[in-house]
Amino acid sequence: MYWFNYYGIAIMSVIMIPNIIYAVKRRGSFENACKNKGLNIAEQIGRYACFVLMIFNIPYAYFNFWFGHALTVYLSVNGALCLAYLIFWAVCWNKKDKLKALSLSILPTCIFLFSGVMLAYIPLIVFAVLFGICHITISLLSVNSGL
Repeated sequence: MYWFNYYGIAIMSVIMIPNIIYAVKRRGSFENACKNKGLNIAEQIGRYACFVLMIFNIPYAYFNFWFGHALTVYLSVNGALCLAYLIFWAVCWNKKDKLKALSLSILPTCIFLFSGVMLAYIPLIVFAVLFGICHITISLLSVNSGL
């Protein structure tokens, strides 16, 4: 993988498909309970940075797989995390509870963070941590407020 990560775009596609379907079917049904503008902006920065960094490798910031058979581990673990994400989407489709909030915020964070570690890709690790902290916090605030 040079500047473009084909595996990353496949992973992003898998985790975005249920989100797009949900957004189309439930147009306008999600309200963000978090009124902290800084937290919301930080989450969006982390989210979109992770999207971009999963697909595009920045030269000199990305060091590729750092041990033998790392590609196999990368694909296996990310495949399992994506499968778990899809299962949680299917199981929790009509729910608004902590299980849904936590599973659908922790799993993508794990995907981004694991990918960053496997690729020794420091910017992806940093933005995955930012995204994870903000996204999990916002998800919990939303479920705790009853939205």
